[in-house]
Amino acid sequence: MLDFPFLKSFREFRFKRLRGELEFQEVFLDKLVAEQEAFTDASGERKLEVPLSKGLLWGVYAGFALLIFVFFGKTFYLQAFAGEELEKRAQENAIRSQPLDSDRGVMYDRFGKQLVFNRPSFDFVCDKRDLPADRAEKERILRRISNSMGIPFADLKEEFDKTTNPKFLVAQHLSHEQLIILETKIEELEGCEIEKNTIREYVADPTLSHVLGYTAKISADELAQHKDYAITDQIGKTGIEKAYETELRGVPGRKLMEKDALGRIVKEKGEIASEPGNSVTLWLDFELQQKIRESLEQSLGRIGSQKAVAIALDPETGGVLSLVSIPGFDNNLFASGISHAQYEEIISNPLNPLFNRAIAGLYPTGSTIKPLVASAALQEGIIDADKEILTHGYIEIQNEYDPEIVYRFADNANHGLVDMRRAIAVSSNVYFYTIGGGFEDQKGLGPSKLKDYLMRFGWGAQTGIDLPGEAKGLVPDPEWKKQTKGEGWWDGDTYLFSIGQGNVLATPLQVASSFVPIANGGTLYKPHMVKEIVETAKVIPPVVVREETIAKENLEVVRDGMKQAVKWGSSVLLNQLPVSSGAKTGTAQTGKKDEEGRDYLYSWVSVFAPYENPEIVLTVMVEDVKEGSLAVLPVAKEVLEWYFTK
Repeated sequence: MLDFPFLKSFREFRFKRLRGELEFQEVFLDKLVAEQEAFTDASGERKLEVPLSKGLLWGVYAGFALLIFVFFGKTFYLQAFAGEELEKRAQENAIRSQPLDSDRGVMYDRFGKQLVFNRPSFDFVCDKRDLPADRAEKERILRRISNSMGIPFADLKEEFDKTTNPKFLVAQHLSHEQLIILETKIEELEGCEIEKNTIREYVADPTLSHVLGYTAKISADELAQHKDYAITDQIGKTGIEKAYETELRGVPGRKLMEKDALGRIVKEKGEIASEPGNSVTLWLDFELQQKIRESLEQSLGRIGSQKAVAIALDPETGGVLSLVSIPGFDNNLFASGISHAQYEEIISNPLNPLFNRAIAGLYPTGSTIKPLVASAALQEGIIDADKEILTHGYIEIQNEYDPEIVYRFADNANHGLVDMRRAIAVSSNVYFYTIGGGFEDQKGLGPSKLKDYLMRFGWGAQTGIDLPGEAKGLVPDPEWKKQTKGEGWWDGDTYLFSIGQGNVLATPLQVASSFVPIANGGTLYKPHMVKEIVETAKVIPPVVVREETIAKENLEVVRDGMKQAVKWGSSVLLNQLPVSSGAKTGTAQTGKKDEEGRDYLYSWVSVFAPYENPEIVLTVMVEDVKEGSLAVLPVAKEVLEWYFTK
């Protein structure tokens, strides 16, 4: 028999019989005999029954006790600690919220012309929570979608598997034909539905694309950062669309519904209404933008170039009246869902049309730096505006280690005796070599002062314009050269610096912005695109970066030199304008030459008008201009003539 411990007590048990004691074993004697016979084999030998060990039995007891402990412990945990979370998950599985798109705010130019529109669009979406649990059934539905939409099954399956969001966006911006097909088959596509959305439509002008930007489907990375967005949402990718995403987007609503375990709608629980986004009014003048683009394209066609920039600013506020970067691109392609072939065509274009040259292009500025250098020299008191310097068409300096080595720094002409106003008007290199780096008995500013004053005008740092992707530029100094090139700074570096050559680099926006304080008498503003938030009537106030960049009396000398440049100097072509103006041209080498050995240049002009009470600062820059070609002055003349006579 089994030797159970609890049977020990029965061994001491006795039954009383009428005539004496009845032994316990006697009671079961017959049964035991029967059991022994059952354990006897055919040969008459008896089988031996071996009892279980006490250790094994105690192990079984302990295992049962442990299972009971784990069971009750898990039950306690689920009730006491995880109950709230599990209840929330159960509700999420039962109560679903479908996003309701909010109307995105639009954009207007300063005169109220609408530049951006919303139009309806439809997306095809599947909810993984409502698809069959069985993998084979899931793939059956995916195959039906593949056949209906013309999407390769392998691609669809791969995208489905790697999407971690419960909702899987199959296709966006459905065509009319796709809508008809899906409407007839939607009952067969369990867990899938057509969702209404909106798509942006932009005024067809490629130069506006860098300004307005575009929206497109939110990426996985963006979705991880923006928890309140849905997988079907559009988000601003570039331009004002990105910079003012929070204002433009609005607050999406929610449609709540109760679903059963099969994903079927049991009951609609109501809606949370969406809030439309805010529209914005820009400083931008759309007609001016178009005029600048047309004039630039004509000039580019005439001289055989393909890249150019133009920026117009309001000198009293810093508002951007126009910002043109050529070549541009069609932002409607991105908003409507650009194809792979179209995207490849754009990004493989060597002209890089997606690149906003106006705020991110870095260029040597040439002689457009000279009014800033002149302002610094007057402010530092190293020269009187009326002092004349004799120019011979070049200056020469000896190598400090070998006097027989002489370096020559050329001018554009032999201008003879020039004071500051005349030096600006004729763009004398020798004059600015001298006041920038010093020569003979005339002290120069030196690299540290040059850098300090250029940074006062906003060079070497982002202007802070409300557009993404702005570059900082470069204003070099001896420490920079030592760290980056492992070389010392010498006088020749300062001379080149003083005329906008060498290592100094600026964006066209920085150049345009630096002429604002020259135009208005000293105030440097942060350039900005948006003028007002329409719905709230919130006017974006001008932001003053520096109240007095240079003393007003010193700027008057510089302004007078720029006025003479228009009357009889390097910008005389602008003397035919219906208003008076001040201007400064500039050229810088690109390092490329044509077949005849002539240089390709960066060609610049910055002009403000009217001279007495400026309303506009215009900077134009064209790349790869053959030496001797007129590229920017004809554009500035045509644009300003139109602007003041329209």
